[in-house]
Amino acid sequence: MHSRVGIFLSPVNEPGQDPHLVLSRQLDLVEKVDALNFDEAWFGEHHTLGWGLVGAPETMIAAASQRTRQIKLANGVVPLPWHHPFHVASRAVHLDHLTRGRYILGVGPGIFPDAQMLGIEASEQRTRLAEALPTVIELVNGEERITDKTDWYGLRDAKLQLPRYTPGGLEVAIASGGTSPTSPLLAGRHGTSLVSFALSQPGAPKTIDLARQWSYAEEAAEEHGHIMRRDSWRVALPLHVAETREQAFADVREGFDRWLFDFFGRAAGRDVSTPGVPKGHELEARIEAGGAIVGSPEDVVESIQRLQERTGGFGNLLVYVPDWCSWEKTDRSMELLARYVAPRLTGAVARPEESIEHIVASRG
Repeated sequence: MHSRVGIFLSPVNEPGQDPHLVLSRQLDLVEKVDALNFDEAWFGEHHTLGWGLVGAPETMIAAASQRTRQIKLANGVVPLPWHHPFHVASRAVHLDHLTRGRYILGVGPGIFPDAQMLGIEASEQRTRLAEALPTVIELVNGEERITDKTDWYGLRDAKLQLPRYTPGGLEVAIASGGTSPTSPLLAGRHGTSLVSFALSQPGAPKTIDLARQWSYAEEAAEEHGHIMRRDSWRVALPLHVAETREQAFADVREGFDRWLFDFFGRAAGRDVSTPGVPKGHELEARIEAGGAIVGSPEDVVESIQRLQERTGGFGNLLVYVPDWCSWEKTDRSMELLARYVAPRLTGAVARPEESIEHIVASRG
């Protein structure tokens, strides 16, 4: 039974930990949520800032594919501006085979610190994304040979030798992490899925209007003869659930502060000040703005329902895992999410509850 819940592993982990154990932890967590019937696990790719150590997510997906049973595994995401499209497509089709059709190719423009290190200007990131995306889609899901030439890659009669495993083709998804309409417009233009972050990263200038992002995609899809399906729209945000609201906040407060001030403030160089918010209440401010969910199972169900209403409806909620608390508390959060939150969202508890009410009423 689908939970309509997944995890998004940037992954972000506080410095000072053994890097080998950090990598192993990501695989352990994916194996755990697979057993809890989560639908998807997404692996990010980062090369700078110190907190995200996974620079080769395809290897993590390959390893996870051998340790899991039913969960779909995805790149979250391949930064197309610094990969040759042919190599992206080749790795994707190999992962389609290794996962036996459980792979999703997620793509995006990448983060600027990585681009800067690779000698790519910020203005080139979205241009390169738009250039490479249709080429990657054709190589992965098409049948034609491609000849293409840009100022950063070239192809001559290119076609993959390895056929894809999935008969209908791989799912391709594009990530939208800011207020720019570029990614939603590309999703609509090329008929891909969309992954949206519920709130701008700390220090970003504006709040994301998710409903507007979706409308951009729908408008572009209509113009280019595609149909955007809300069922394949993913929305990602940090989420933590504990037995009580008080316990949930106590679990994550210190880790949230380090994530905000040390990662985004110090490492990423963002202005993370929140005017009008008293010191020590930054977590509450982010939750109030819709950029995180923290609380009891009942709180979390209500918050997700409000998010569904605010967006007009989406398919999967991706739990962005920012390492705000201990692994044990994170594991407990995932268990509570699977046992008590997801069934309320999917309606899986309705029949057992109806059965109780029926038998009680019949006695009357």
